[in-house]
Amino acid sequence: MSTFGGLNTAYLGLTAAQQGINVAGQNIANAGTDGYTRQRIEQSAVGAPARTGLFAAGAQAGQGVSVDGIARLGNSFLDAGVRSGAAQAGYAGYRSTELQQLEGSLNEPGSAGISTALQTFWSSWQGVSNHPGEAAPAGVLLQAGTTLANTVSAGYKALDSQWTRIRGEAQSTVATLNDAAARVAGFNATIRSVTASGGSANEIIDARNKVTETVASLAGGTVRDNADGTVDVFVGGNAIVSGTSHRDLTLSGQASMGAPGSAVHLEWADRPGVAVPLDGGKLAGAVSLLAPAASGGAGGAISEAAASYNAFATKLMNDVNAVHRTGLSTTGASSLDFFATTPGAPAALSLTVVPTSAAGIATGSPASGALDGKIADAVAQIGTGQGSPDALWSGIVTGIGTASQSAQQHQRLADAASTAAVGQRSSGASVSLDEENISLLSNQHAYQAAARAMTAVDEALDVLINHTGLVGR
Repeated sequence: MSTFGGLNTAYLGLTAAQQGINVAGQNIANAGTDGYTRQRIEQSAVGAPARTGLFAAGAQAGQGVSVDGIARLGNSFLDAGVRSGAAQAGYAGYRSTELQQLEGSLNEPGSAGISTALQTFWSSWQGVSNHPGEAAPAGVLLQAGTTLANTVSAGYKALDSQWTRIRGEAQSTVATLNDAAARVAGFNATIRSVTASGGSANEIIDARNKVTETVASLAGGTVRDNADGTVDVFVGGNAIVSGTSHRDLTLSGQASMGAPGSAVHLEWADRPGVAVPLDGGKLAGAVSLLAPAASGGAGGAISEAAASYNAFATKLMNDVNAVHRTGLSTTGASSLDFFATTPGAPAALSLTVVPTSAAGIATGSPASGALDGKIADAVAQIGTGQGSPDALWSGIVTGIGTASQSAQQHQRLADAASTAAVGQRSSGASVSLDEENISLLSNQHAYQAAARAMTAVDEALDVLINHTGLVGR
């Protein structure tokens, strides 16, 4: 290699060191940037040129260094772990939040709950049994019955409102998911173009990774890397993103709780009628909550709770009416109902008190007369019997509370797993300022050494060109 070749070797060393300094500076600048993955230059030695002719023998130094690219120090397996953790955390977190709200709507224990209203209702019957036919205790009973019916109705309405809100949020989440899929497809197009032209798309890949994590947290999406730098994203086993194209999802099914129609589900916009199964994410949590009631309590939590309200209202009405019909009012009327519901309407929503005054309340038995209070006392004891409405309501509250606690425990475990996955990835991909300082100093010294080598070659060339042949003059 000629002396002039040494200049090129030194120059390549300068440019490689400069690139190293630039990359270290980029890492340091983005040490606090969310989703940034640290980078390193990839370089290789340039070998000596092939020699021919009479003087081809002998060792020869290489021609410097080649900067082959800027590597992104990510790990696809750790990225997949983060997405999986995000999918499970999204599912568990949404269910936990909504089940806690469902539990809170029961107002148990508390003065506004059905348990308190039941106790007041039974106590009011005891007051009527002691003073049958009197307006004051009858008025207290009618007010207690109305309060109990209104409390049941309010609880059912809270469930209906929660169901409607969750469905609206799910609709918005689907729109967010479709937008994220479109963004991933756009990033794919940019990355493929930049990579094909020999550029570095590391920062764009980081941005795309954040969006794919969003997809996973919403719908449990999985990712497959392609050779051209693009990725395919799958939801329910089918591609929502394929290279530079994407597909939209839609939310279908019941528009309101208890309305006719299929269960709320996702389907492809270009393939209506085919449900898309979800294995994680916020949407999976929402769809599971919106499912209709099923036998054995295997349906959606909200519809199951609504069905429990209806079962409680029906039992309360039937148990009270069954005893009340056997008695006589102070006017001698018999076979009277105390509670009623509207046919075709949810029992919990339409439960009402039939009597409007003491004359409509059956207090005494036919054998003893209307003023003996035995029937009113028998109604007052319904709440203490085995299989009473109180026991049924207590079981409903316990079941919802257990489901809420289980969901909270699942959320804690899912959040811990997601945090661990993020931490494991960060240990290899996040920027270490100490490491970058070392890289910065190393490249600085390499730059100085390359500059010194270039100066030495320059001085040698100066002697060769300007001073050869001057000896002895």
